[in-house]
Amino acid sequence: MCGIIGYCGLSQAAPVLVKGLKRLEYRGYDSYGIAVSNRDIAVSKRQGKVSEGESDARSIRGKIGIGHTRWATHGVPNDQNAHPHTDCRGDIAIVHNGIIENYAALKRDLLERGHTFRSDTDSEVISHLIEEHYTGDLLSAVENALPLLEGSYAILAIARGEKRIVAARQSSPLVIGMGDQEVFAASDMTPILEYTERAVFLEDGDIASLDPREVVIRNSGSVVVRPTELIDWSFDDVKKGGFRHYMEKEIYEQPEVFSNTIRTQKREEMPKWLRKVKRISIVSCGTSYHSGLLFKYLLEEICRIPARLEFASEFKYFPPPLSELVVGITQSGETADTISAIKVAKSYNCPTLAVTNVLGSSITRIADHTFYMQAGPEISVAATKSFIAQLAVLMHIADELSGGTLTESLERANRAIEETLLLDMERAVACCQDAAHIFFVGRGPLYPVALEGALKMKEISYIHAEGYAAGEMKHGPFALLSEETPVIALCTPGPTYNVMISNIREMKARGTPMVILGEDGDRDLEEIADVFISLPSHDLVTRILAATVALQLLAYHTAEALGRDIDKPRNLAKSVTVE
Repeated sequence: MCGIIGYCGLSQAAPVLVKGLKRLEYRGYDSYGIAVSNRDIAVSKRQGKVSEGESDARSIRGKIGIGHTRWATHGVPNDQNAHPHTDCRGDIAIVHNGIIENYAALKRDLLERGHTFRSDTDSEVISHLIEEHYTGDLLSAVENALPLLEGSYAILAIARGEKRIVAARQSSPLVIGMGDQEVFAASDMTPILEYTERAVFLEDGDIASLDPREVVIRNSGSVVVRPTELIDWSFDDVKKGGFRHYMEKEIYEQPEVFSNTIRTQKREEMPKWLRKVKRISIVSCGTSYHSGLLFKYLLEEICRIPARLEFASEFKYFPPPLSELVVGITQSGETADTISAIKVAKSYNCPTLAVTNVLGSSITRIADHTFYMQAGPEISVAATKSFIAQLAVLMHIADELSGGTLTESLERANRAIEETLLLDMERAVACCQDAAHIFFVGRGPLYPVALEGALKMKEISYIHAEGYAAGEMKHGPFALLSEETPVIALCTPGPTYNVMISNIREMKARGTPMVILGEDGDRDLEEIADVFISLPSHDLVTRILAATVALQLLAYHTAEALGRDIDKPRNLAKSVTVE
């Protein structure tokens, strides 16, 4: 879940690396560092965010370098555990994203052979293993060291006196950017978009030698050719564009994101075998799990297709009996647990389908078919527009499998999102910002929306928030209700409307402050609510989308009122590429 970047070209490397690391900080921001090769290898690294000490790093001279921004897995965040890591003599430097599972045994052996370690990380063993095999050819040394590693890695390595970077990938993302007399390598395209739109995605087992004149990729000892793809994201997509935070910008991009995703899906032909499925299993994590739960409701309610939802992190180790289609949902296409789950499904000879945002990502090369979201780059750690784009894809699939039940709703849904963006959240924020605990409740398809709203609140405001199916509150959580514990209730017209009002009254009777999201003009809810938020609510689709966006705004403005670091919440990273 770290971010790595490399540069080799005609420009000074350090400014390119520092700028790139800033754009990669959503992958981790415990510490950062760069290594630049000139006559020797110079390293600058420290605990904290890039902006807190970038001037030291920018001053290093040299046209070949590598950089890293860290999300800690082994060793606490400090200067010593920051990457890059070097060998004993400081002649080789590496950056690494992933986990070396057998590092403890490797480290013991290396210590016995006289190596000196300066950190507590798993990654440092890589530099020492390369050192043991280095005889003047970095590519050969890396090729000989990699078979000793167990686990996942994206590695960039440089050596004193060599005018190239060596890159290697196994179960962690790594993309090569092909510039004009310069070459880049990074965890994803966000730090590269300013310089080039031409990308080569490395595959598992690939080892690449990168210099401005030539990129050579090897796999299993043989030279291989990977296609160069044009990325249709623009550099402007990764700028804030006048907004205070990326999250705010991404929330306000959602009407266009939903509309673009639906329009793109309509141009794509759905696989014929997908129309014949009898059962579907869905695997995902985090926000994607919530979109998967909504998909399950839609499949069973309007398509009459039985669906099962599993946490991807559990699926690999406890797979249910499988014979049906397995759908993996992952914004980045690199979520380790979801990729592992899809691999398990394929081992059972199940057809597989991926829903992702990133062209060329790992899951797209594993699944039998991929539906692409049209969210563009999402920089804020907390997912907003990618969730809406996932819903657009999944609602489109449900629409197709149900014979067009949702078509009219999907065509006008972006207007409901636009209306929701105009809501005033001031009174609701005042109700939430001093709370230590908040419950989010809903029923039916609004239950996953409540889960997602709670996740957004806890991610960026640090207020403990839990989502519940409203009928489950009486089975224990009622003990926690008080005048200091607000409840955010989602109650719109539908089969559960009357029982939901009963649930709300029960909670209100315990003295709990009630923030209720309901349909405009609902007098009953207005009378019960301490704060009533009126949603544009025309049909099932617009109710789901409007409630989702309203809860995003509530979380955002609450976090803003509390002065939180909204785009980079503590302890979190955007893309979870380790199990």
